[in-house]
Amino acid sequence: MRVCLTVAYDGTNYHGWQVQPNGITIESVLNQALSDLLGEDVAVIGASRTDSGVHSLGNVAVFDTGTRIPAEKISYALNQRLPEDIVVQNSCRVADDFHPRHCDSRKTYVYRILNRKFPDPLRRKDTYFYHHALDVGKMARAARYLVGEHDFKSFCSIHTAVETTVRRIYALEVKKDRDEIRIQVCGSGFLYHMVRILAGTLIQVGNGSLEPEEMQRILEQKERSTAGPTAPACGLTMVGIEFIDSEFLHNYNTTTK
Repeated sequence: MRVCLTVAYDGTNYHGWQVQPNGITIESVLNQALSDLLGEDVAVIGASRTDSGVHSLGNVAVFDTGTRIPAEKISYALNQRLPEDIVVQNSCRVADDFHPRHCDSRKTYVYRILNRKFPDPLRRKDTYFYHHALDVGKMARAARYLVGEHDFKSFCSIHTAVETTVRRIYALEVKKDRDEIRIQVCGSGFLYHMVRILAGTLIQVGNGSLEPEEMQRILEQKERSTAGPTAPACGLTMVGIEFIDSEFLHNYNTTTK
């Protein structure tokens, strides 16, 4: 059977999601724990390959197994074998041909900026501390230029290897709650470092280095050098994934499981 996992994790101590030869990753820890639990070689397939240091509340992974353990019970047994910074929120059986990267979905990320005079030691792992005052109104105006379908070549790493850099953003909001600024973006998919570069560029708008209207120029030039810096990974969290056209996971919102 094919089992789907919803996985939350603090990415601070990991070299991203995908298995790497030079460091511990979320995927490698899951593979080992599942293999030990089920007594068979297991290799999970993740919906999103988050970068080193990036967090998640609801990434999705599937794997095939011949176990007789009910799919919905696997999460309970697996969590006993995982470190405290990785927790499976849900497990369920899905169709044998369900693949989390081959069906239409909407992914939501949030980038958190702690905008205050001094750092908060309790927020150092899930926010990016920025002590200069940021104009949230300007950041929100700039964000509107990015909503819709665009070529986001300016907003991805120069090392990105994809057939097309065109992506669709359904919503992009910038809001402030006391000393925390949240940049929340929902899209059909994201390029390598795209959300962190969007955040870095919006921060430049907030500090006055760029005007909101310059977002249009940056999109049109399709040059990485025209956009802002790549914001640090610690501020980024994958909130969840909504699968749209899957018969077995119709509108499966991982943040609600």
